[in-house]
Amino acid sequence: MSKYVVTNPATGVKGTSFPLATDEEVTAAIATADRTHSEFSRATSVAERGALMQKVADLHRARRDYLAEVIVREMGKPLEQAFAEVDFSADIYEYYATHGEAFLADEPIELLGGEGSAFIRNASLGVLLGIMPWNFPYYQVARFAGPNVVLGNTILLKHASQCPESAAAIEQIFADAGFPEGVYRNVYASNAQISDMIIPDPRVCGVSLTGSEGAGAAVAEAAGRNLKKVVLELGGSDPFIVLSADNLEEAVDAAVGARLDNSGQSCNAAKRFIVIDDLFDAFLESFTAKIAGNVPADPTSPETTLGPLSSLGAAEGLEEQLRRAEAQGATVALRGQRDGAFFSPSVLIDVSPASDAYREEFFGPVAAIYRVANEAEAVQVANDIPYGLGSYLFTNDPEQALRVADQIDAGMVFINGSLLDSPELPFGGVKRSGFGRELGRFGMAEFANKKLIRILK
Repeated sequence: MSKYVVTNPATGVKGTSFPLATDEEVTAAIATADRTHSEFSRATSVAERGALMQKVADLHRARRDYLAEVIVREMGKPLEQAFAEVDFSADIYEYYATHGEAFLADEPIELLGGEGSAFIRNASLGVLLGIMPWNFPYYQVARFAGPNVVLGNTILLKHASQCPESAAAIEQIFADAGFPEGVYRNVYASNAQISDMIIPDPRVCGVSLTGSEGAGAAVAEAAGRNLKKVVLELGGSDPFIVLSADNLEEAVDAAVGARLDNSGQSCNAAKRFIVIDDLFDAFLESFTAKIAGNVPADPTSPETTLGPLSSLGAAEGLEEQLRRAEAQGATVALRGQRDGAFFSPSVLIDVSPASDAYREEFFGPVAAIYRVANEAEAVQVANDIPYGLGSYLFTNDPEQALRVADQIDAGMVFINGSLLDSPELPFGGVKRSGFGRELGRFGMAEFANKKLIRILK
């Protein structure tokens, strides 16, 4: 039985399943991607590949309704958020189609002495493996495939096992846009095939993974043994620090939105809310009331803001985390209830450093709120976790904003706002949240050969 099967988390109904790739199919996919890199990617210009990538963006928009419906069914994303993800993915593809030439232009080097000239020319590496998660089935692929295909790399894409339909839809879009076979190839591979066949293959030049810490460690180990470049975007438990606010309700609205994005299943969602003492009580009261107003409902309804979690197992795991947090001393200020894969919002306070909940990630609509006495304690609590993906800071003091931003151990800091992602902004973290960057010019540089060309005369 294939592990690639659609199970609607809202209904529990199993849908289409897709067969696992055979070893022969995996080998053939690698060979085709390698041949296409040599025959197509090296023979086309950035502008030509960018023109095809613009068609990928256009097809996402043209197939918006179908693409959104697929991921609502696959992983329970509320319909309006599914539309937004398709739109954002189209924007990312268009961004690289438009800016690829500028990002990949030759970079002259000013010589210290001697005759002639020197410059850096950006060249593709070859075949890349992308391992993508279920929580943003289109967006995660876009930020990997968009820059790398415009650069000239070819892609083998291993999607999450519960997202086979969206995986097939993306592959079809690249084909319909005019890219030849082998530029973008979806592979329904097993974990064993990834570690034993794909990563060790000398024709595969790099790996990008978005997923769990355990999966990232396993992939990094395999890539390291085979001397392959790897980019990892792993978990996060992002702090949302409130030190002052001209309008506290605006900060609360941003906090609720940052916690409930994608039903709370986002690596860079705000998960820990660190509030200065004199604002704590007002923030807690308002936040709890507003987050409680988001009731889990049918994800196919345009009015739904909170859908089911991705699976029954995910909801059961979150329920166990919440139970364990309370047993270890946390106070449940708002107790969410589970109904199948649906999970209503919960709020924890009094979480001590001795509790598991202090440092682990809650991948669902559970928020932990911390009271701190001053700026220094806020920074200490924010950094006292193994993760370092994103962070949020609210203050009406511009000097404090930059001072605290400099002290936060994270790859991204958003000041006085949330949900501010955009195609030009680099995405990535530090510590156990991974390494490398996606999006913007930094995303395009990760799998580029920065080739030095030195000309004497």
